[in-house]
Amino acid sequence: MDISNNEKPVSDRLLIGECVVVLSSREVHVPGARRLRRLTPKSIGVLLVLVRKAGQVVTRDELFAEVWPDTMPTNDVLTQAVTHLRKAFTSGESGIDGAAYIETIAKTGYRLLAPVSWEGQGSIPAGRSPLSETALVHGAQAGATHAADVPRRSIRRRLRRQVLIAVGLALLASTVVMFWLLWTAPAVADPDVVNTRGTRVVGSPERPYRLITSTAAFETSPALSPDGSLVVFAKEEEGLSSLWIQSTGNTAAAPLVAPPAQASDRFPAWSPDGREIAFARFHPGDMCEVLLVSATGGSARRVARCDGTEMLSFDWSPDGRSLLFGSMTGSQASRGIRVLDLVSGRWSSLRYETGNDDFDYAPRYSPDGKRIGFVRNPQVGDLWVMDADGRNARRVTEDAAEIRGWSWLGATELVFGRRVDSESRLYRLDVTTGLLRDLGVDDADSPSVSRQGRSLAFKRDHPRYALFRFPLGEQGGKPQRLFASSGRDGQPMVSPDGKRLAFTSNRSGTFALWWGRLDDPDSLQVIEGFRPEARQPMDWSADGHSLLVAGRDGEGMPGIYEVTPEEGHWKKLPVPVHEPLQAIYGSQPGSVLVLERDNDDRMRLTLFDRRQQPWRRLASMEGVSQVRLDRAGDRVLFTRLAHAGLWQVGPTLAQSSIRLLSTEAPTRWRYRTWAVTGTGKVHYLHIAPDCASQLTAIEQPDRSLCLDARRYGSRNGLSMAPDGSAVYVALAIADGTDIGLMPVAERVPWPSLGAAKWLPWLKKPLS
Repeated sequence: MDISNNEKPVSDRLLIGECVVVLSSREVHVPGARRLRRLTPKSIGVLLVLVRKAGQVVTRDELFAEVWPDTMPTNDVLTQAVTHLRKAFTSGESGIDGAAYIETIAKTGYRLLAPVSWEGQGSIPAGRSPLSETALVHGAQAGATHAADVPRRSIRRRLRRQVLIAVGLALLASTVVMFWLLWTAPAVADPDVVNTRGTRVVGSPERPYRLITSTAAFETSPALSPDGSLVVFAKEEEGLSSLWIQSTGNTAAAPLVAPPAQASDRFPAWSPDGREIAFARFHPGDMCEVLLVSATGGSARRVARCDGTEMLSFDWSPDGRSLLFGSMTGSQASRGIRVLDLVSGRWSSLRYETGNDDFDYAPRYSPDGKRIGFVRNPQVGDLWVMDADGRNARRVTEDAAEIRGWSWLGATELVFGRRVDSESRLYRLDVTTGLLRDLGVDDADSPSVSRQGRSLAFKRDHPRYALFRFPLGEQGGKPQRLFASSGRDGQPMVSPDGKRLAFTSNRSGTFALWWGRLDDPDSLQVIEGFRPEARQPMDWSADGHSLLVAGRDGEGMPGIYEVTPEEGHWKKLPVPVHEPLQAIYGSQPGSVLVLERDNDDRMRLTLFDRRQQPWRRLASMEGVSQVRLDRAGDRVLFTRLAHAGLWQVGPTLAQSSIRLLSTEAPTRWRYRTWAVTGTGKVHYLHIAPDCASQLTAIEQPDRSLCLDARRYGSRNGLSMAPDGSAVYVALAIADGTDIGLMPVAERVPWPSLGAAKWLPWLKKPLS
């Protein structure tokens, strides 16, 4: 680094947020951490450059020039240094999150957000030059012998002692008050014995929610009125959808508005004053419109056309004068978030940073109108939050997960549904602190929170999926159920020789990878030691000896695992990417194609040569959501984040070899329900008007077959027999959805004070 040695040293101890960095020994002291963290010299170099411009954006080029002068490092070197810094500043015990200290500025660089000062000095002035390592060591020696520091340390110790005494007295008083309240409070049943009393069985423990619908139809897309007294939902029957309304009590539902013949009404949204409901109406073909109707019913009026739109999303503004729309396709195409003025009918685009491949879905204003939340790239997405004017956009989840609906809970918290293993669960997230909590409701998604009340409505599923083999061709035949169980089976992937099947299942009580020989049901075995991902399909090697599986370890960290099923062994591969999501074997020996999300939140497909250590990058392309290899046609097939359809590219990922195969199939929602045979034919599983599971040849759309008219196929993977004689799919053998309702407790402020939990007058509303 080009650092002057003539500047007077400041100190050897650098205070960053709640952490202390001792520069001479490269140690990081984090409150509550069980062990000392030590930084590498390059990490220290990056930290000092960020400290010099604390609060300012430092570009990658600046960091390369100062920390790696006269060299040509890759982006991975800098990414690893920043990751090392974030891990050093992280402490789960004290709640410190290293990612909140150093912010990634997409496609630019990094910014140090935590307050910075040298011990014994004030805050660092902006633009001050960092010290050299020699100067820092000399500073440590000088600081250790400086007489003026002695009285300062003595004052700090006395002040610290007084603060600790005050905190101790406060905790003692809190404990006394809490004990008194518990002593005088009425007895509460022990949750472990809530269903028994003495020698008698009383009943089942109470669920945290209740179901307010229980019909044979599929109830979806619940929307709570602002006061939480009414709920509107879509009822799906025989391939069509209509809107119904009912109170949140046990009254029967009534139709809100009758759609025309062969039309479907979906996606209801209440106005802030509770007087109107916006919804989308889909007509046969591509015709689509957004309508408003009174909450008491009656005729609806159109406010916008949405012809040809896929993944439509919208919500009301807090003042009720406009609708906020997510990215749109079709005749009203828009890459980003837009606002529709309901009086003038004019559209205005929100100015904020978005990439060419980004699709922003389900935007919603916070109740106070100061923020907008949305899901970016919902296929493998995360939740984002930004100011209402588009500034300060930031990601608030980091799972690249399948987000299944979300809603604001006050001005600083979110509730969202997320697919986990074989189910979807509800989570509560504080966007200020990053604290994430499971709400304890399984098989739930599409949450809706009332604006004024503390009620939460959601859709609850109770499906069971089983594996089937459907014969194809002119002779056809009856479908065959495979490896029957009472669990949820999915992602069936047949081996290249057509004799073995790998799949995921929770049949043993935990979600795991299974495999077995198709001619021997008793050969079924589980592969333990890691948890497979349900988002992306696994991939067999050409010889059928091994599998590449995306999964997570015991700490939830993503990785790519190579499994040898016959031996029951697996190993985690050293894939040199930020967050691997899928991997398949390449067409050449030693080559692997990896789908990743990089440190700048971009989805990228990269071709690696794994015979070199570390793996060598050969080529890359961005914006890919899923990939498979057609060995017969010597081509790579893939779907994109920002577009529906299917593409192909040559095995070396040469840009000149990219070709569009289909403009409509697969859709964004069903980007995983396609497969390729050993002869190169591509098939797509989708829903047709009169068929729940329709199989269509993408490159020959006139060749289509209804596998099952009533049972729906899983959206997370299927496979074709190598010779194209059969398809292996997971079908719902038991299914149904209902609307659930539960109260949501307010967030209690000042969690460190026990009295706040028990004294109602100390509670504060979310703001």
